[in-house]
Amino acid sequence: MRADLDKKLVADFPMLYRDRYASMQQTAMCWGFDCGDGWEPLIRELSEKIEAYNNEHPDNPVVAAQVKEKFGGLRFYVDGAIKKILDLIQEYEERSEKICEQCGKSGKLRDKGWMRTLCDECHKRRDG
Repeated sequence: MRADLDKKLVADFPMLYRDRYASMQQTAMCWGFDCGDGWEPLIRELSEKIEAYNNEHPDNPVVAAQVKEKFGGLRFYVDGAIKKILDLIQEYEERSEKICEQCGKSGKLRDKGWMRTLCDECHKRRDG
């Protein structure tokens, strides 16, 4: 993800991404958001919901441990989550498999080499 999008997510959701600049001994968030820009709106929407929960429970916040692409879908790992939040994360991970990781348009899971969720246009560019 582009650095400007990364910084904006961290600034907008400080409790959720409080470990973004911590060391690799503490968190995998030190690597940033390891996915394409097309998922930023999806991550932002999920982050808004988790941060709202955090604002209601400031003594026990959910903290992002890693946000990345894996097997063509979004993976959103956290510490301190209750079932309600884990279910919400699962919903957004499933939604990511229908959104192009690169541009954010409607996409589908492509299984050519590295699995990716891409729209037809980004898939064509990928294949050259």
